[in-house]
Amino acid sequence: MLDFKLRPEDSTPEGEPNDVYDLIILGGGPAGLAAGLYAARAGLSTLLIEKGILGGQIALTANLENFPGCIEGMGADFIFKLEQQASKFGAKITYADVLDVNLQGETKTIGTSAGRFLAKAVTIATGTSFQKLEAPGEEKFRGRGVSFCATCDGAFYRDKVVAVIGGGDAAVEEGDFLTRFASKVIIIHRRDALRATKIVQDRAFANPKIEFRWNSVVEEIVGDETVNGLVLRDVKTGERSELPVDGVFVFIGTIPNTQLFKGQVTLNPQGFVPTDEKMATNVPGVFAAGDVRQTPLRQVVTATADGAIAAVYADRYIHGE
Repeated sequence: MLDFKLRPEDSTPEGEPNDVYDLIILGGGPAGLAAGLYAARAGLSTLLIEKGILGGQIALTANLENFPGCIEGMGADFIFKLEQQASKFGAKITYADVLDVNLQGETKTIGTSAGRFLAKAVTIATGTSFQKLEAPGEEKFRGRGVSFCATCDGAFYRDKVVAVIGGGDAAVEEGDFLTRFASKVIIIHRRDALRATKIVQDRAFANPKIEFRWNSVVEEIVGDETVNGLVLRDVKTGERSELPVDGVFVFIGTIPNTQLFKGQVTLNPQGFVPTDEKMATNVPGVFAAGDVRQTPLRQVVTATADGAIAAVYADRYIHGE
C-alpha cells in the first residue's frame, strides 16, 4: 500500500467563505472524486467536502479486482490516484462535517464544521454506511470482537475462529480475505444459498478454511471482556444453538447517508436518492452519484460513471444548456 495521507491535517480551501463555487461535491468516494475530476477538467471551480477519509468503503478494500483494467491492487491505491487526478486539474478538497444544507434556489448553501460554503450546483455523493445487526451485544462488543471491516481488523484474529454474517459479495469476499489470518471462517447466512456472484461463491466453496451455517440468524453476541460466541436461531425450525467464535464480522448490507437531505430532495422509501439518466434530482442544480443514488448496481465502476455524468450535466446546468 502506498504511504500517503488520505486526510491532510490542514485542508481548509483557500478563498473567502462567501465565494460561490460552481460545484460543491458532498463525499469523497469514487463517485465524488470522479465528479471532481470531470468538473475541474471542465473549468468549474470545484470544492469536494469529505467528513472522513477519501475513498470511503473502497479505501478499505484489500483487492480491487473487478474495476475494468485493474487486474489487482488495493482500493486505497486506486483512490490515491483518483485524488491526484482531481487535484491536478484544480479540484479543492476540504475535510469537515456537513451540518446543514439549503439546496433550494439558484445559490446552494452548505454549512460545515469548517464554515459555510456557497455553490451554483451540488452533487450528493455521500455513499452508504454498514447496516447493523441490531442484535444484543453488537454495540457492547464493537471494537472488542465485533467488526465491520476485515481489512482493518483481520490481522487481530490470526489462528482464531471468526464468523462472518451475510451472503452477498461483500460478506463472502471478506470471509475469503479473513482466511489469510483466521484458522477457520464460518459464514452465517439466513438463506440456504449465497447471493454473491458465482466467481466469488466458487472461490469460497473451494477454500478449506471456510464453513457455512445456512438458514441461520444471530440472536445474540456473547462474551466477557471480548466476544466468545454467538447465539444462533434456525429460521426454519426455530432451534437455538451456541457457536463459539473469537470474533464476528458483519456484512449484511448498507444504508444510504441521506439524513441531511430529508425535505431537501426526494428520497425513495429506503432513503436512496432517485435521479434521471443525467444524475439530476428533483431539485434544479442538485445531482446525486454513486451508492447513495437509487440504482440497481453499486460498484466502483458504476460510482465513477455516475460521478462523471453528474459533473457533465452540472456544467451544462451552470451554463444554461
